[in-house]
Amino acid sequence: MSAASPTTIGLTLGDAAGIGPEIISTALASGRLDPRYEYRIVGSSNGVAPGQPTEATARAALAALEESSQLAHRGEITAVVTGPIHKARMQAIGFEFPGQTEFFAQRAGVDNFAMCLTGGSLTVALVTTHIALRDVPGSLSAAEIVRVGLLLAEFLQRRLGRTPRIAIAGLNPHAGESGAFGREEIEIIEPAVTLLRGELGDTAECSGPLSPDTVFHRAATGEFDGVLCMYHDQGLIPLKLHAFDAGVNVTLGLPFPRTSPDHGTAFEIAGKNIARPDSMIAAINLAAELASRRPS
Repeated sequence: MSAASPTTIGLTLGDAAGIGPEIISTALASGRLDPRYEYRIVGSSNGVAPGQPTEATARAALAALEESSQLAHRGEITAVVTGPIHKARMQAIGFEFPGQTEFFAQRAGVDNFAMCLTGGSLTVALVTTHIALRDVPGSLSAAEIVRVGLLLAEFLQRRLGRTPRIAIAGLNPHAGESGAFGREEIEIIEPAVTLLRGELGDTAECSGPLSPDTVFHRAATGEFDGVLCMYHDQGLIPLKLHAFDAGVNVTLGLPFPRTSPDHGTAFEIAGKNIARPDSMIAAINLAAELASRRPS
């Protein structure tokens, strides 16, 4: 991979029949973006009817993803911010990934990656992502908890410039209540926390497993800098409640920053000029922040 441009961030429109084009346009005109960077739109909304997604708009969204990945690989852009896509429509035209996170990891040749979301005073990373809830317990392992925990710690260290405090959420109510509500905490999560502490040494503080019904409040009020979550909605429900209009999805482990707003295509309001750009603005500014902190 060649040296990345220090000044250009790529912005994909997502499915152009959704709100991606208008929130990007509003963000670019907002005066709220990092002035150190230029912003390059990848894709086009010409000829697209807002609110009317088609196979062609899905194919164009995929083409924009491919182009942005190649631009990042060639060093023509230093980061990628992706507009929202409709996963079912994308998969109908041959998109073979659960989401954009997995797409960029595969194109970058990265196996060690994770989904992280941040907004307001809450940051969460997910050990498991797009799987059925019934499959979560069997998919947990100490190795995966440690792997994602290390990525979360590195992300927080880079952003905060200090030793981060990480909470590890339990899986079961009350973190299992000493085995009364499940043994995953005893058999998987507690050993993983011990291993994670050993890997991190004094570079991060880890606590857990902690009761999921209180840990997010504790993090949002400043006790922890991030929460390592066992499954998708365990992290996304509190994040979206806490910072719905400012949440950002960031892919950990890529060789370049990749972020996106934490919302969908919203076809039903596309073209009505009522979509809020806050999450897109936050995603662009986080990409700029991470790009500025990349090792030279």
